Amino acid sequence: MSDGFPNKPKILRGAFVEFGLSLPPLLVVFQFNPMQLTRNRELQFDFPNPLPPRRGGRDAPAALAETNKRTLRQYHNRFSDLTKLQKGQLVTVQEQTIAFEMRLDATAGLDRDNTLAKQFGIAPQLATLELMAYPKQEGVLAGALASMLGSAPGYSFTRGTNPPLVLFIFGRKRVLPVNITSLNITETEFSTDLYPIRATVAVNLTVIEGKNVPYSYSTALTEAMSVLDLANLTDVEDVVLPG
Repeated sequence: MSDGFPNKPKILRGAFVEFGLSLPPLLVVFQFNPMQLTRNRELQFDFPNPLPPRRGGRDAPAALAETNKRTLRQYHNRFSDLTKLQKGQLVTVQEQTIAFEMRLDATAGLDRDNTLAKQFGIAPQLATLELMAYPKQEGVLAGALASMLGSAPGYSFTRGTNPPLVLFIFGRKRVLPVNITSLNITETEFSTDLYPIRATVAVNLTVIEGKNVPYSYSTALTEAMSVLDLANLTDVEDVVLPG
C-alpha cells in the first residue's frame, strides 16, 4: 500500500542475525533504528625495554627493575625525532565495543489488529534478544523440529555451552560479528495479561575481529571510505602546518 510518496527513499533497518542458523532461528530486525550509536576502541601504548639485562652482569636485575619503573612520558622525553619515536613505541589495540538503545513498541501492531501483537505484545522480540545472549539448550521445540526435519548440513538443533554467534547488520557498510555482552531491558507498558507492550533495550556489543569474512568485508569498506575522504584534501589550505 502506497503512502502517497512514490519517490520516498527506502530506509534500511538494522538487525541481529544469528550466523550459522540453528532451530529455531534467531533473527531480530530493528523496529526503529537507534538514534545514537556509540563506538569505542581503547589503545594502550607502551615502550620496549631500553635496558635489557646484560648476560652475567651483577647489576642486571637492578637495571631491569629501574627500567620497569619508567613511565611512557619519560620514554617520550628521550626522543627529539618523532619518526624514531613512532618506530619505537608499541601499541596494543583492544577490540571495538558498540553501545546503543533499541526501542520496541507493539502499538502499530495493535492498531492494525495484529493477532500476535494483541496476544503477546513485544514478548517474542524480547525473547529472541535474550536467546542471543546466552547458550540455547535443547528444548521441546528444537527437539520436535529435529525429529520432523532430520539432520541438515549447516544446521544444528542443539547448542551446549557455546553462545550464539551474532551478526550486527547496520546498513551495507557494517556487517560485524559480535558478542552481546549486556542487555538492559526496561519494560514500560503491559497488556491485560501482563505481556510487555513497550520497552527500551540498552545493548552492549564486542566486535569479533580477525580474518573472518564479515569483519574483513566491513574493514575493506571502511578503508574505501577513507580513500574517498581524499576528496577533502583541499581543506588542508585552512590548516596551519609547521614549516
